[in-house]
Formats: sequence, C-alpha cells, structure tokens
Amino acid sequence: MKKVSIPAVNYHLWEPCNMRCHFCFATFQDVKSTLLPKGHLPKEESIKVVKAIAEHGFEKITFAGGEPTSCPWLDELIRTAKEAGMTTTIVTNGTRLDREFLERNRPYLDWIALSVDSLDHDTNLRMGRAVAGKRTIARERYLELISDIHEFGYGLKINTVVNSHNNSEKFDDLILHARPRRWKIFQVTPIAGQNDGKVEGFLIPRQEFNAFIERHRHLSFVTTLVPENEEQIIGSYAMIDPAGRFFDDAEGTHRYSEPILTVGVEQAFAQVAPDPDKFLERGGQYDWKLKK
Repeated sequence: MKKVSIPAVNYHLWEPCNMRCHFCFATFQDVKSTLLPKGHLPKEESIKVVKAIAEHGFEKITFAGGEPTSCPWLDELIRTAKEAGMTTTIVTNGTRLDREFLERNRPYLDWIALSVDSLDHDTNLRMGRAVAGKRTIARERYLELISDIHEFGYGLKINTVVNSHNNSEKFDDLILHARPRRWKIFQVTPIAGQNDGKVEGFLIPRQEFNAFIERHRHLSFVTTLVPENEEQIIGSYAMIDPAGRFFDDAEGTHRYSEPILTVGVEQAFAQVAPDPDKFLERGGQYDWKLKK
C-alpha cells in the first residue's frame, strides 16, 4: 500500500439535498450539467472508486454531499470502505438519520458528523437550513439524534458554518449536551461556480469568526474545537466529486482531475493540488481510529 501525502479524503455523493443552505460550497451543478445527468456514478463504479483509493493508501474516508444518506447504496459504500481498512465517516444534516440506520451501519461506520448551524427556527430558515426551504429541524430533534448517536457507539462530530446569521448565537447548551469528540467550526467560504450569487450576504470578516471561536473557547474541556477560517479551508482537503474525480478548491473554485477509474488514483491525484501542510495545520491528522 502506498503512502499518500494526505491520508483522508472526502467523497461527495451528489444526491439532491433536501435542504437549501444558501452558502453551500458543494452544489455540483456544474458536474450534473456537463457530465452526469443523474448526478452521480452508478453504484458499481462508486464502489470501485472506494476500493481504488483504499488500495492507494488513503486511511479515512468521509462521505459527504449533497446529503449522503439520500444515496441508495450508501450502506454498501460504507461497508466496502471499512472492509478495505479505512476509517469511515458521514456528514449529514440529520433529516434521514434514524435508529434503523444507526443499528444497520454500526459494524462499519465509525463517525457521524452532524451539521448544526443553529438551534433557532427563524435563523435556520434565513440560512436555508430547512427541508424544501420550509421545515427546520427542531432543537428537541437535534438533541434526540445526538443521544441516539452516542447510544449506538459512534464517534460524534458537530459541524457548524459560522456566517452573518448565526455568528452571535451561543452554542454552549448544545455542546455541553452533545459532548462531541470534535466540533468543527468553519468560516463561511465563497467558492466560484458553487455558491456565488447566494453566499455574499452570509460572509463575515475574520475578526467576527475569531470572536465566535473565542466566545466558545471555554468549551474545550468537553470537546476538541477545530476552527477553520477561510484561508485554512481553501486548498487543504483531498476531495472526490460525484463523477469520481479528485478535485480541489485551492484557487477559489473547483478544479477537477481526470476520472480516477480512467487514469488511476496516482495520476488523478497528481492533477490537483491539495496542500499537505495546510491539511496538518488545520488539524486534519488526529487519532481517528475508534474502539467500539
């Protein structure tokens, strides 16, 4: 197995997200309009992509979206990755997460990253974090999901995108209840071709993002805070798009490789430029192996 410069990869499964977050940086409308009318690879090819990156030395895979739990064969992808030796994660808005899913995937899924940008109904509506742009997740439902995730023994992360609508909100009660192993706090970031034309009203200056971090720094005794400002986010992730290509955002837009299944992992990865130093600087390398 080869040694890769960045051992973790995000595999974006473009399934139409049932939420309409206005600042989303992974809409992949460009992929759908140019390459994949259905929005994703067939199941068999998606599984081959997972096997290929595992054989090439990637140690951790995060299934993101869109909304990955909308993918009909997500379970098979998770199992394939785990049996190939990778640590497995999903990033989800929680709308399709239930106890049946948690029970079914317990042997193969290690981490669940729950996206929570606010517990306030009106704030979530303004941000578009609502099903069909109308129905938000109630505070009580978030707390119930968190309790279920703990009960089934998953590693819990909370992902929060700080923007102009939630930057004054306090997350103390949520984090004290959830006690996630990691709380990833992102500064809302513009990506050309993905969220331009929508994200502009959500942008905040660096000092406001830093103020949000400092206001929650005292929660470090219950979780590991992982702040990622715009500069730390850009160019620090190894990512695969729904068409099975590596891509990066080092230049503020998505740049894609040739398909992994066509040219191989090594050649495709060499065509993009995620920065391994930035990956380390943002805390991308940590002890992600869990004992269940």
